[in-house]
Amino acid sequence: MDNLLYWIGLVAVAVNALTGVLDAGRKRMDLVGAVMVGTATALGGGTVRDVLLDRTVFWISDQTYLLVAIATTLVVFFAVRGLKLPQRLFLIPDAIGLALFTVAGTQIALHWHAPWLVASLLGVTTGVVGGVLRDVLCNEVPLVFVRGELYASAAWAGALVLIGLQELAVSPVVAAWAGMAVILLARLLAMAFRITLPTYTERQ
Repeated sequence: MDNLLYWIGLVAVAVNALTGVLDAGRKRMDLVGAVMVGTATALGGGTVRDVLLDRTVFWISDQTYLLVAIATTLVVFFAVRGLKLPQRLFLIPDAIGLALFTVAGTQIALHWHAPWLVASLLGVTTGVVGGVLRDVLCNEVPLVFVRGELYASAAWAGALVLIGLQELAVSPVVAAWAGMAVILLARLLAMAFRITLPTYTERQ
């Protein structure tokens, strides 16, 4: 499981870095700006998680994560520079990154002996904070705060599925894949069919 978790983390870093560069590209940022946005998107959620767990920040203890983030931003920047891309293109890799990071964050929190509710919320934190940093740096309202399709709630559902399956003695690997599937499916369906949570309204 540890080996799978490591590779999930690396893929999540790469995918989130990609979303950061795509968003930075829409804002006409230069190379330095794109690298900063990409690395913040890729590493932000896991950094907050590790600080809250009082563990060594993952990309400090293993700089492979940092190298993957920087390399991905550079490759994507030069690969798509000059191309006209659909405005919502980054939403698909963003959904994938959300699923990967949420599962990785939840598993890490569980390994660090966090209670199940705390572990699930730390998984959500790992999944969404990078995107929040990306949107703030790109001068946009963070996607997770917009009154729109399921986002953090999809991540939380997947984290709870993972934890629930492991409590039922399901293999951690199977639980991880199931959690990722729930998050990705919920997010994609929400985007396709505009599925939202109820909003607070007042009587007139």
